[in-house]
Amino acid sequence: MKGVDVTEEPGIFVGGGGEGYGVPQRLLLKYGNRHGLIAGATGTGKTVTLQVLAEGLSAAGVPVFLSDVKGDLSGLCQPGDPAGKLHDGFQKRAATIGLDLQYRAFPVTFWDLFGEKGHPIRATVAEMGPLLLSRLLELSEAQEGVLNVAFRLSDDEGLPLLDLKDLQALLTFIAENGDAVTARYGLVSKESVGAIQRRLLVLENQGGAKLFGEPALALSDLMLTDASGAGRINILASDKLMNSPRLYATFLLWLLSELFETLPEVGDPDKPKLVFFFDEAHLLFDDAPKVLVAKVEQVARLIRSKGVGVYFITQNPADVPENILGQLGNRVQHALRAFTAKDQKDLRLAAQNYRPNPRFAIEDAIREVGTGEAVTSFLELKGIPGVAERTLVRPPSSRLGPCDEAARAAAIAGSPVAGKYDTPVDRDSAWEMLRRRAEEAARNAEAPPEPAGGGLQLDLNEFKQARRYDGKGYGRAEPEAPKKRAGRQSDSITETFAKSFARQLGTKGGQALVRGVLGTLFGKR
Repeated sequence: MKGVDVTEEPGIFVGGGGEGYGVPQRLLLKYGNRHGLIAGATGTGKTVTLQVLAEGLSAAGVPVFLSDVKGDLSGLCQPGDPAGKLHDGFQKRAATIGLDLQYRAFPVTFWDLFGEKGHPIRATVAEMGPLLLSRLLELSEAQEGVLNVAFRLSDDEGLPLLDLKDLQALLTFIAENGDAVTARYGLVSKESVGAIQRRLLVLENQGGAKLFGEPALALSDLMLTDASGAGRINILASDKLMNSPRLYATFLLWLLSELFETLPEVGDPDKPKLVFFFDEAHLLFDDAPKVLVAKVEQVARLIRSKGVGVYFITQNPADVPENILGQLGNRVQHALRAFTAKDQKDLRLAAQNYRPNPRFAIEDAIREVGTGEAVTSFLELKGIPGVAERTLVRPPSSRLGPCDEAARAAAIAGSPVAGKYDTPVDRDSAWEMLRRRAEEAARNAEAPPEPAGGGLQLDLNEFKQARRYDGKGYGRAEPEAPKKRAGRQSDSITETFAKSFARQLGTKGGQALVRGVLGTLFGKR
């Protein structure tokens, strides 16, 4: 690429110059997966910058996922209003930066964890995994250990964890059979189980139960284009979700980890396969344990090779850990206010993250830029950070502000996933399996007891009818083997569960849970 002008490379026009400003600024598509940062104080224009980037990516055929924290980004589904009060200002700015502003709408898919302002979006408890679920529930180290035991027990015994009631039922079983569980997996106290159950109840009361269940989100539905080839913009309604900030951050982090785990390696594509905008990014790192921050750093470092770009939006760059901040190649820095000594220190640190421009002091520029202006730096050819420039951010082509309800309803009805996620599916899983076993045990309670075996044994007739795995498949039950001698407990938990449950291992919910960087027991890569 030596000797090629950067303006000849396919890219997105973000903003331009004019008197007192620098050269036009473009996000090169080939470096769109090198991640980015949009930072600035409240009211300085971060949302409009996000909207402009989403428009440009969509027009280039790149699907986008973003969260709409204030409801303002829903206007992407409608064209800008040439009769609106902002039209004259937009046209003046467009003329200043040399832009032929044309209003247009973009293909939008609306999502909502609560199913009110978009298609329901769900994950199974198994997919979420113990690490992220512990973060969501704010568990202590001991409680997190118990949760790991529950997931491991679920995996070993083929008890699918699909929704919250599955996990609650399994925790109840663990509490009632604590001695046998402890003998195999390590110390499990009823107090820890009770604490987890209380946290699950709080999550349920906050509406978090709607996140867990089936049909679970298919990641391919986030990576669609329309008939014209424009990338669909996936908007997660987050105004209500922000009332539970930890749920918001944990869900977005789960989604990011699923993309990392699922997508194949693509190297350095001509344009990203998906760009993921993480608004209110400070919520991800506030009080996060070191192990979680390290996992996020790992995902940020490696997910670009899957063709995914991640852009963090926050008020202050200091909200993002330094190791992650150093991986963000494309930057838009809106104004920072420096009223306190800490603010002044953060401002100096923010200025040091840019390639110097001899024409102005970056620290002064970050303090002085007005609304809709920014200090920008985008990667140039060979991935070299561009010189910092003062930039007028271009006006959006779509509607600035929320869409009307009729437009939202039309977008939902015309969505390519319309009807796919509307009706919850409650298939056979841990709760149903354990309930059947309890009912069978109650029916057999009046029957004469059989000779006692070793370990934790339940007298269940269905266990006698279990199918046995012979290395090739599941066949008919063989004659019951003699009871184990008392005192031998290495297989006691296995013997507690019906062998017939083993065939559930062939289902999605019953597959091994040891998967994913952020959703696993062991962090397999």
